[in-house]
Amino acid sequence: MAKELLTPDYIFESSWEVCNKVGGIYTVLSTRAKTLHDVYKDKLIFIGPDFWVGKENPLFIESDNLCVAWKEHALKNDGLKIRIGRWNIPGEPIVFLVDFFPFFAEKDAIYGKMWEDFRVDSLHAYGDYDEASMFSYAAGKVVESFYRFNLTENDKVIYQAHEWMTGLGALYLQKAVPQVATIFTTHATSIGRSIAGNNKPLYDYLFAYNGDQMAQELNMEAKHSIEKQSAHHVDCFTTVSEITNNECKELLDKPADVVLMNGFEDDFVPQGRAFAPKRKKARAALLNLANKLLGTSLGDDTLIIGTSGRYEFKNKGINVYLEALNRLTRDKDLKKEVLAFIKVPSWVGEPRQDLLERLNSKEQFDTPLECPFITHWLHNMSHDQVLDMLKYLGMSNSKDSKVKVIFIPCYMDGKDGILDVTYYDLVLGNDLTVYPSYYEPWGYTPLESVAFHVPAITTDLAGFGLWVNSLKGGYAELKDGVKVIHRSDYNYSEVADAIKDTIAEFSGLKDSEIKKIRKNAADIAEKALWKHFIKYYYEAYDIALRNAQKRLTEKN
Repeated sequence: MAKELLTPDYIFESSWEVCNKVGGIYTVLSTRAKTLHDVYKDKLIFIGPDFWVGKENPLFIESDNLCVAWKEHALKNDGLKIRIGRWNIPGEPIVFLVDFFPFFAEKDAIYGKMWEDFRVDSLHAYGDYDEASMFSYAAGKVVESFYRFNLTENDKVIYQAHEWMTGLGALYLQKAVPQVATIFTTHATSIGRSIAGNNKPLYDYLFAYNGDQMAQELNMEAKHSIEKQSAHHVDCFTTVSEITNNECKELLDKPADVVLMNGFEDDFVPQGRAFAPKRKKARAALLNLANKLLGTSLGDDTLIIGTSGRYEFKNKGINVYLEALNRLTRDKDLKKEVLAFIKVPSWVGEPRQDLLERLNSKEQFDTPLECPFITHWLHNMSHDQVLDMLKYLGMSNSKDSKVKVIFIPCYMDGKDGILDVTYYDLVLGNDLTVYPSYYEPWGYTPLESVAFHVPAITTDLAGFGLWVNSLKGGYAELKDGVKVIHRSDYNYSEVADAIKDTIAEFSGLKDSEIKKIRKNAADIAEKALWKHFIKYYYEAYDIALRNAQKRLTEKN
C-alpha cells in the first residue's frame, strides 16, 4: 500500500524572480502559483526582493490589511522592512517583498557564520553574489520572524529556495528555525552553465570534471560553494530535469531527491473560435514587417519559422540555427520561401525610424532598407554575434534568396516601438519553431510553442526534449509535433543538417498532414500542464518534512 504523504500547513517560496520578470524561473513560479493556491490558499506565500521602493511594480498589488500585526512587529523588533501584497498573476498569492539593503552592514559577519556552520566559502565573491546573498539572508529572517510570531511547532512548514541566489537563507533557517523543512531547487548548476558558456565540452567529459576544481578554474567558487552546501544540507534537494540531475551528481556530488519537472498553464492560449483570427493577425504582422523591411511581397504561403529566448549564442543554439538557415538557402528540397525570425533581447538602442515610416505607410516597397536584417538599432551594431554570423555566412536577404532572416532584438512586451505586439500574441503566427539548445536544463520556449499548436524542433540536451522522448519511447519525430535532434559536444554540423532537413521536409507537407502535426504538438503540451506535474512537488514536501522531523529527533 502506498504511504500517505505528509503535507505542509504553510509553504514559503523565495526567489530572485518573485514579482521580478527575469527568466525561466519566473515562468515556473508564476504559472504554478494558481495550482498550489487552489489547495493551500493564503498559506502559500512567496518572498521576493524589493527593488521597487518608491516606484510602482506592475506585478505587485500592495495591501494594507494583510498580516498587519506581524508586519509592525517585524519592523519594530526584527528591523525587517517588508511590503505585503499579492502577486498580479492567476491565483494572486500573497507576496512579501523584503528590503535587503540594510543587511549589507552585517555582510562579513553573515558570511563568517555561514563558513563556520556550513563551510560556505564567500571569500572569492564578486558581481551579483553579495546582492543575492543579502536578499537570501533577509528572506530567511522574514520566515523566522513570521514563524515565531504566528506559528507553533505543531505547524508543518516548508521553505523552498530557488537557485544559488536563495541558498544562504535556506541554510540560515536550518540553524535558526530547525522546525522549518527546507527544499533547495537548482534550475541549472552554476558550474555546468559556466563550462558550457566557456566553450568547454560539458557532456562527453562530464564524468571527469571535478566541480570544486572547475569552480576554481572558472572563478566561480563563491556561487558554487553556496549551491553545493545548500544541496548537501537542506532536507530535500531538487532539480528540474534528468539532464540537470546528471550535472548535480557530477559537479555538486549530490543527486536530487526529486526531479521537479517544469509544467505550465495554458490559460494564455486562445481557445476555440478565437484561435484562427489571432493566428491570422500574427502572421499578417510578421509578413508586413518583412515586406516593408526587405522591399518584398512575401505571401501567406511563406513558411514562417522562429527562435527565441535569452541571448546565449551557443547555449541556446542560435549559432547552429543560423548555420542551418544558411545551408537551407541551397537546399533543392525546399518547397516554399522561408521567413526566419530571431526574437532574442540584445543591447537594443532605438526602433528604426526608416522602418517605422514604411510600416505607417500604405505603400508597397520594392527596395530593401539599409541593413535588412534587423528591426531596431543596437548599441553594438559592429560587435553583435547574430549580425556578425549573418555577415560571415554571406546571407543577403536578397529577393532571389529562398531564406530571409530578421532579428528582432528586444523584449516582446507590446511596447517595442516597431511591432508593439506581445510575444504570446506573435508566437502562434509561426509555422515551425527551432530551439536547438546545447545547454538547456528544461526549455520553456519549445513547450510554449507547442501549446500554441506550433510544432517545434529541439534537442536531447534540453530537459524538455528528453521528456518528450520519454513520452514517445524513443526519438520524437516531426510527425509527433516535436522533433528531437540528438546533440553532443561535437556534432554541430550534423545538428545544422538535421534542422535544415526538417524545415525542408515540413515545407513539402500537405495541409492535412500539417493539421495532424499541429494537433500532436498541442497534445504534448497538454501532458505538461501543472495538474500533471504538481505531484512531484507533493513528493518533495513529504521528503523535506520527514527529514526535518528526523533532524529534530536526532538533535533532541
